Amino acid sequence: MDYSYQTPSELQKILGERLQRLRLDNRLTQSEVASKAGLSLRALQKLEAGEGSTVETFLRFLKAVGQIQAIELLAPTPTVSPMAMLASRREPMRVRHKRKTEVDS
Repeated sequence: MDYSYQTPSELQKILGERLQRLRLDNRLTQSEVASKAGLSLRALQKLEAGEGSTVETFLRFLKAVGQIQAIELLAPTPTVSPMAMLASRREPMRVRHKRKTEVDS
């Protein structure tokens, strides 16, 4: 699905639905997850309804349902490929000349 044309509100709604499905797939009630996450039931309900939430609430939810590793999918650790390093090599900042030796004279 192409999410680039979705509004932030629509994306929150989609995320909320996915989080609710994740909770249900783990056979957990909202009360269980809220308690385990240290959240109010209302905060969890708002998160699942896509009505706005905080990053902290989202992270607490992920931890409570055992899916905190999802952060790696959302914001992977940047890596530099060897080919990119070769392509971005900078030109030398100084020009160095070989010293003249007696043989070169």
